[in-house]
Amino acid sequence: MTTNPLVFLIPFINQKLNELFPNPPIPLDHSSPYTLLVAVLLSAQCTDERVNTVTPKLFSMANTAEKMSTFFPEDILPIIRPCGLGPQKSKAIIGLSQILKEKYEGKVPSSLEELEQLPGVGRKTANVVLAQIFNIPSFPVDTHIHRLAQRWHLSSGKNVLQTEKDLKSFFPENRWNTLHLQMIYYGRKFCPARTHQLSQCSICQKVAEFYD
Repeated sequence: MTTNPLVFLIPFINQKLNELFPNPPIPLDHSSPYTLLVAVLLSAQCTDERVNTVTPKLFSMANTAEKMSTFFPEDILPIIRPCGLGPQKSKAIIGLSQILKEKYEGKVPSSLEELEQLPGVGRKTANVVLAQIFNIPSFPVDTHIHRLAQRWHLSSGKNVLQTEKDLKSFFPENRWNTLHLQMIYYGRKFCPARTHQLSQCSICQKVAEFYD
């Protein structure tokens, strides 16, 4: 009987990520659950670095749902335009702010179902908030994690929901919140979508020993 290579790969991946990124910081600057929610929403199809250059001006204008709900989408559109998808994101930010104010007393809810009902908040954004603010075990899957899971034979890569399910099955629940950040940082530094160099990526080197 042939042993599944993942029996060897998963401990190696865990060890390597813990060595390289033992305490990965949250990449998006924020000062509250609300500001993180908005920052994650802005990060869709945009880099965290760019979001971090935009949010100081946005949050100096309004850093709570109550304050933001007093504005119109066109008021914040010029500020967030560099993040892309400006019209949609500005409407979503104002819309969710109004809902938080009216339904949740300005607070960000702590359930996946309630978060996903907010304008502009998909599963990934909701999972990031659950993991990074409420410390609820979650496995947000962004483009970096989706790519790495496929490259490392941890998932078929059919869709992000399947990737999330597969990763949760391979790693213990108490690792999810930290692991998703470690994978993001590793993907950016050593395993990018373009200009990926096997000689610089120790995990892909290990994967190649089994699969190539």
